[in-house]
Amino acid sequence: MAEPTTRHSPLAGAADRLARVTDAAGGAIAMAEVPFLTQLDLRLDPKGPAAAALGVTLPTHACTSARSGDVDVLWLGPDEWLVVGPPGAAERLAGQLRPAAGSEHVSVVDVSAQRTTLLLSGPRVRDLLALGCAIDLHPRSFGPGDCVQTELAHAPVVLFRRDPGFLIFVRASFAAHLADWLVDASVEYTGIPT
Repeated sequence: MAEPTTRHSPLAGAADRLARVTDAAGGAIAMAEVPFLTQLDLRLDPKGPAAAALGVTLPTHACTSARSGDVDVLWLGPDEWLVVGPPGAAERLAGQLRPAAGSEHVSVVDVSAQRTTLLLSGPRVRDLLALGCAIDLHPRSFGPGDCVQTELAHAPVVLFRRDPGFLIFVRASFAAHLADWLVDASVEYTGIPT
């Protein structure tokens, strides 16, 4: 009989360091991994029948998102979205999309294992992110619900502004690098030498 497989997130070994930053920052910055979120890469015609299958109107303006229940849909391109749901929801969400497609050209790819997610919050989080990101994160320019594909500390990420903070979707191969950079860059707010 096969042994059950234990899942390990790309940042399982960084949890203590991220928690130390949160503790030492005195509320200025909080950071933690949110592992195993469902992430589906969705490509389709936003006016086609499959577009309505999620029960969310797909965002069609650049760098925006839509939310319904426990599902966020982030605009990545004119015909591409990242569908984000709770852990273990890939089958349910893909099951809603594929049958609705009919003969329409639709691509639904589970990319959940490709990335992990970091949640950063606190009144100084924008200052921290600005150290490694060229995007203007001021609330007038990048408000709740906004999302963008960019680089943070030379790592390709999807940055999503969601109250009360930011979700950062980072490829598993860059996750440790990004966590190290965030811990190092936060020394100004924590006083903890790295």
